[in-house]
Amino acid sequence: MSYRIDVANSDISFPCEDGETVLEAAERAGFAVPYSCRKGVCSECAGDVFDSEGVPERALLCCLRPCADATIAPRKIEKRERIVRKKVDALVFRKTEVSADVTVLQLRLPTGVRAKFRAGQYLQIHLDDGTVRNYSMANPPHQSDSVHLHVRRVPGGRFSDGVLKELAIGGKLRIELPYGEFFFRENSEKPVIFVATGTGFAPVKSIVEDAIRRQLGRPLKLYWGTRHRRDLYLADLAEKWQEEGRVEFIPILSNPHDGWTGRSGLVHLAVLEDHPSLASHQVYACGNPAMTATARESFIQAGLPAEEFFCDAFFSTSEPAPL
Repeated sequence: MSYRIDVANSDISFPCEDGETVLEAAERAGFAVPYSCRKGVCSECAGDVFDSEGVPERALLCCLRPCADATIAPRKIEKRERIVRKKVDALVFRKTEVSADVTVLQLRLPTGVRAKFRAGQYLQIHLDDGTVRNYSMANPPHQSDSVHLHVRRVPGGRFSDGVLKELAIGGKLRIELPYGEFFFRENSEKPVIFVATGTGFAPVKSIVEDAIRRQLGRPLKLYWGTRHRRDLYLADLAEKWQEEGRVEFIPILSNPHDGWTGRSGLVHLAVLEDHPSLASHQVYACGNPAMTATARESFIQAGLPAEEFFCDAFFSTSEPAPL
């Protein structure tokens, strides 16, 4: 059975099959709406659904499975080329511990297979128990025969503190890609501010390296917030970008050690200290969900147009999805 989904205040409509989410149906019809986790945790896909009397109710479009025709009002919707995803068995090529709790995992794709994705997007790892884990690709798209993942160890985590330990070089992981609306928008000349916490640096790395390779001339500024200096696990790379004049890099520590001479505090506040008005910028925020949510609200209050804020909220899979 199929239901009709209409988008309020537009001429957009598309079918949604029984048991299909509104997000899945929109993608199948060639439309894109903002999303991140696809599991009902991050709220990036939140929008209004109208009842038979036209009263709106908030809903997560990645979880909403209609049982009748419906009218929705997503935060944003745009026509997009239909997404074609690949599911492949990737080879574990290299594991590198870059800090006490972050491992860079490099996966090679099967011979003749290439990964088509946009810088900043993520993939899903399919585990044997039927669950999936989301990880951003840290390499730029032109390195399409492999994918690099920055995996932060979560104590007790099924993948990061379990499967990853047992992965041997030459082993295989089932992956599916690409996913995500967190990618570089090229239809603008505005200066770009990246705001990252922890391994939120991974998709930023992909975007920056892609921009460097393609010689995109927009000013790029990276605020990377962590608790401790050791958590800036690829600071030398970001510093190299700055030395080459590619990116202005501002590391922020929320728990600085004695002798730290850099910036300290919350990363989004550092952005606001330097930019009381964000009316002329684009912002790409990635990492802790509390940071991305607070940054969105604070930056919009500082004049950032809502449509110029792009976000990918990282979350622990152990968090329960809201009803």
